[in-house]
Amino acid sequence: MSTAAQIRLRPLALADVQIGPGFWGRRVAINRRATIPHIHRKLLETRRIQALEMKWRPGKSHRPHQFYDSDIAKWLEAAAYSLTTHPDPKLESRVNAIIRLLGRAQQADGYLNSYYTQVEPKRRWSNLRDMHELYCAGHLIEAGVAHFQATGKRTLLDVVCRYADHIDSVFGPGKRTGCPGHEEIELALVRLYRATGQKRYLKLSKYFIDQRGRRPHFFDAEAKARGEEPGAFWGRTYEYCQAHRPVRRQRVVVGHAVRAMYLYSAMADLAGETGDDSLMAACRRLWNNLTQRRMYITGGIGPSFRNEGFTSDYDLPNDTAYAETCAAIGLVLWAQRMVNLTGEARYADVMERALYNGVLSGVSLDGRKFFYENPLAAYGDQGTIRHGRARRQEFFGCACCPPNVARLIASIGTYAYSAGPGAAYVHLYAAGEAAAEIAEQKVTLSQHTRYPWDGQVSITVTTAAPVRFDLMLRVPGWCRRWGVKLNGKAVRAAVMKGYARIRHRWADGDVVALSLAMPVERVQAHPKVPQDAGRVAIQRGPLLYCLEQVDHAADVHAILLPDRSRLTARFQPRLLGGVTVIQGRGLALARTGWTGRLYRPTARRSTRPIRIKAVPYCLWANRRKGSMTVWLPRA
Repeated sequence: MSTAAQIRLRPLALADVQIGPGFWGRRVAINRRATIPHIHRKLLETRRIQALEMKWRPGKSHRPHQFYDSDIAKWLEAAAYSLTTHPDPKLESRVNAIIRLLGRAQQADGYLNSYYTQVEPKRRWSNLRDMHELYCAGHLIEAGVAHFQATGKRTLLDVVCRYADHIDSVFGPGKRTGCPGHEEIELALVRLYRATGQKRYLKLSKYFIDQRGRRPHFFDAEAKARGEEPGAFWGRTYEYCQAHRPVRRQRVVVGHAVRAMYLYSAMADLAGETGDDSLMAACRRLWNNLTQRRMYITGGIGPSFRNEGFTSDYDLPNDTAYAETCAAIGLVLWAQRMVNLTGEARYADVMERALYNGVLSGVSLDGRKFFYENPLAAYGDQGTIRHGRARRQEFFGCACCPPNVARLIASIGTYAYSAGPGAAYVHLYAAGEAAAEIAEQKVTLSQHTRYPWDGQVSITVTTAAPVRFDLMLRVPGWCRRWGVKLNGKAVRAAVMKGYARIRHRWADGDVVALSLAMPVERVQAHPKVPQDAGRVAIQRGPLLYCLEQVDHAADVHAILLPDRSRLTARFQPRLLGGVTVIQGRGLALARTGWTGRLYRPTARRSTRPIRIKAVPYCLWANRRKGSMTVWLPRA
């Protein structure tokens, strides 16, 4: 195999990054103080944690569910990341209590699943297609690795290693054939391999990936063994779980969006670890298909409620957009892997878009309410959306999204920076510090910025002795005018794969200033997206904006935006915790003269001027109920 796909960049460890005050600092603090404790309470109220006590018996209430373990595991992972950056004895005590339950629940052979152990003990591994056994195992493994890296303790790592060893004893060449219906364990096993150095975990990940889509189809044989008709997959084809063909031959993103993102993340991981060019080529093809034909402007993905996923090229409805929070998170995971494999900023551009828009819209400003779906339009005084909840909810019966967003926000530092041979990369701009070993010397980068509210970024280098390396600063794809100064003097920086390269022999106290022009812009969609024809969205920097009913007397769906209307940015410190809004003049469709009519000839004066105020899309639904829209008709 070629080594062309070997990992080029290494994301900095979370312990080496501190997020300071500012946009992300506030989000991390709310996540730590509100979101993580809130989810723990909900895990107790819904008796998910109690299911690990293994006391349930037939006939009792609160029967364990097939994916309860994954909800707990993602919370453990979020808690571990939080403990990495902010030690907290109370939180650590809660984590340790759950780890003890998991240790006691683990069976003698290493198996660990609260549903199957209590509800269907004789049907282990009998329905990989539907029942989330390997999915839950994957999240437990990720939690075990995160906890070990946060604390240095092996209490949970040893539990998940025993479980992974059990799975390895069941599946593989010469053993049981199979792969999961819901991908996740594939990427988790790579993480376990990196944490332990045990190559059997990497080989098992590769086995599951290689099994996917092979014929005769494993899921058909599995269904027959259960006495079911083959192919009866809730009326869906095997595109639903990306098992319609071998992964290296896949060209179009299909099926359930979260499953797809976890699979592609694992494919990228495996390509990096093994140098498998065929996997890397598939990742590139799939990425291009997604980002050029099947992704919302918010970075949300998966328009359909029916399959929680993809439909066809350019099918991007707004009010019925499913755009699950977990799917945007999965896109962030995949994007991070792709940028570290390639050093190409286009992947970080999408990572940023999804983070600031498709992910953050999934959690309220107070950190205690969540969106499962993230539409780009809502209608009516009640703010109703077709398939979901117009107001964020405190929790869900299917509670994958809350702990998922909690673990991502808690670990945001590791997405911001990478180190490569003789180079430090800055992918995301956020106030704080990052420590890295570059050219065999410890270097600290201290970042000062109000990003995303403005485009001024200052980075101070701290080093014990002068050291030569490349500082690579991402020039966002949305930015067309930018400049760099070194110690107050303008420098011409070459751009490599979307990163401004500052080659320098760095001394302690050197300061780099990056200036990114951040004008308000109108953005239009590809002409093949019918829902957005003749419409524009408002964007400033990485943020997409929307109109909320609470800010307008006219129905926001009856507001047009003239092409010549001047739009200005203004920071309002008392609104939504401090936010830059976009203001300008629009036209509101007149409501007079419609009594007793549903249709009429075009009137000469059918519009009136109106002031408009747009707020960041990620902050909608934090005030009163009401309509919302991202795309505005042009006038």
